[in-house]
Amino acid sequence: MSLPRRLRPRAAASLLAAAAALSTVALTAIPAQAVYVPPNVTSTLVTANPADTTPHVQNGSVRAFAQIGNTVYAGGSFTGAKNAGAGSWTTVSYLIAYDATSGALKTGFKPTFDNAVQTLAVSPDGKLIVGGNFGTVNGVARKNLVELDPSTGATITSWVGRADGGVVRRAIVHGNHLYLAGAFHYVNGTKHSLLARLNATTGAIDSSFQIDASVARASSELVWALTVSPDGRTVVAAGNFRKVNNLAREQVVMIDVSGTPKVADWSTQRFAPDCQIETFPFYARDVDFSDDGSYFVIGADGGIGGDAFCDTISRWETSARGSNLDATWVNRTGHDSITSVEAADNVVYLGGHFRWLNNANGDDKAGPGAIDRYGFGALDPGNGLPMAWNPGRSPGSHLPSGGTSWGPIVWEIWKGPSGLLIGQDSDGVGNEYHGRQAYFPTSGGRTVAPVDAPQAASGFLYLGAGNGKLTKVPYGPSGAGAATVTNQPNLTSAKAAFSVSNKLWWAKGDVLQLSMFTGGTVGAPWVSSGFNSWYQAGSMTGAFYLRGRMYYTTSSGNALYYRYLEPDGSIVGCTEFKLPTSGIDWRTVRGLTWVAGKLVYGSTDGSLRTVAFDPAASTAVNGASATVVARKSTGANWSNPTLFFATS
Repeated sequence: MSLPRRLRPRAAASLLAAAAALSTVALTAIPAQAVYVPPNVTSTLVTANPADTTPHVQNGSVRAFAQIGNTVYAGGSFTGAKNAGAGSWTTVSYLIAYDATSGALKTGFKPTFDNAVQTLAVSPDGKLIVGGNFGTVNGVARKNLVELDPSTGATITSWVGRADGGVVRRAIVHGNHLYLAGAFHYVNGTKHSLLARLNATTGAIDSSFQIDASVARASSELVWALTVSPDGRTVVAAGNFRKVNNLAREQVVMIDVSGTPKVADWSTQRFAPDCQIETFPFYARDVDFSDDGSYFVIGADGGIGGDAFCDTISRWETSARGSNLDATWVNRTGHDSITSVEAADNVVYLGGHFRWLNNANGDDKAGPGAIDRYGFGALDPGNGLPMAWNPGRSPGSHLPSGGTSWGPIVWEIWKGPSGLLIGQDSDGVGNEYHGRQAYFPTSGGRTVAPVDAPQAASGFLYLGAGNGKLTKVPYGPSGAGAATVTNQPNLTSAKAAFSVSNKLWWAKGDVLQLSMFTGGTVGAPWVSSGFNSWYQAGSMTGAFYLRGRMYYTTSSGNALYYRYLEPDGSIVGCTEFKLPTSGIDWRTVRGLTWVAGKLVYGSTDGSLRTVAFDPAASTAVNGASATVVARKSTGANWSNPTLFFATS
């Protein structure tokens, strides 16, 4: 099928003109290199097959979700909905409720709004808080913010919250705090510029929270995205602003709310430059904290932007402080928009108007390393590479008459109690018709266990010994033992090799392939579909894997290089990095592995050496401290690129 191109400038300009007024119409290099080495964690992915029972929305978009008990609430700019399989539409006004298990619409829930719902939250006493563009609720004037009875949709008149100065784009409840973000300048009759905090139970203003964002980059100022850390101590907001409490903050601000709220000593210049498509006045579109609060992610649109993080998703460490901070990793789409992100269960989900991920080398086309992901993706939080989860935004051949196959925005990705909900402005998910929203249950998904290089201090070094053979050498803290030759008929024409858990990754020609490696035996190889011919694996003279990275050497480059590597899906990062090292001519390395915090490597002189390795240090390797473990001998000539460590 022919894939649609991203929004061209005229379409982008029309969307942003609408965004400036926050109407019901949608709006729509140098990679980061951090020394942080993430730990391994178990990830839980939802199924990639959307549930067939979720009700359809007729038009507009779904922009927000909440769940109370077994009832899901969905809000947006739509005016019609129907149960899955139903033939006719029911007129609704921007907010529906349905059973989380059966998907059946709750006909007794009947609030009426005169304009779009942008955000939903649940109060501490179980009521539904609604923010948006509206001016009347249930026929009574009520601007932009209201609390509803979750059973009937009736207005809770005793709740006093009002965003009487403008649209509420985000509302988040944490404890008894209700954080608001949007395009307002007054809340409950008091001045609050784009950000505010209320008592979630009563709606009363919290006067201690006086954090004001201002100075639009272009068009109208607003805060578009908001997230609160799980411990409630940190808030991150993103949108069209350049100052917060008169401090320079380009599109993104961190707020310390552990005591009296204040702007944190955190800033970055990655969102300061303009993107290629200047009709986007701001491009930091969504933010979300991880479940443990250790990091947050930022999704962006805007077009290619050089050093700027336009059309990217990036990870940022919550504990970092200072100015000109950089991301832990960044994943670039190559000119396509990311509009919504969700970090949940050690997975980073993202949605938008993109066709590829891992595409730093492409500009409006797939560059070397690009991975096809049509509007939805799931990333490994450790390295930012795509995992093997790929439902896509396409309706396939199931789009009904009048349906929209591909819209510019995935408005919301939200992890509920039992699955992932997505709201968008089109009608396709997973090659099926799903009107403006879809649900991916956790049931039917899968867990991805952590994998890494062998962590033991003692085991065996395996050294290439010609076609179909490996030399096996006991190795540990006391050094190298006696060599024996093992027959490995599946291992032919091997070059650089490294072990990851129970698999051996090895280059044959210019292809990086995999084999099972158990009991000291190399299994039949296969080539993963995640690898592309762009990556010339045969150029490596040695390689090893450690915590989401593939480190390697080449005969022509005097450096220790690395790329991110994702075992789930077998995807190689599209960008090459260099580690800071000294005292080693890496061009002489032949065979490279990692054992208990040290590099063990062969060389062109036939000797085996070891040296301390710390990828998080200012100098990862100091070659002056390297020691010789074994000399060239008739039993082992340590000058073969096939060298790896295993425990059996």
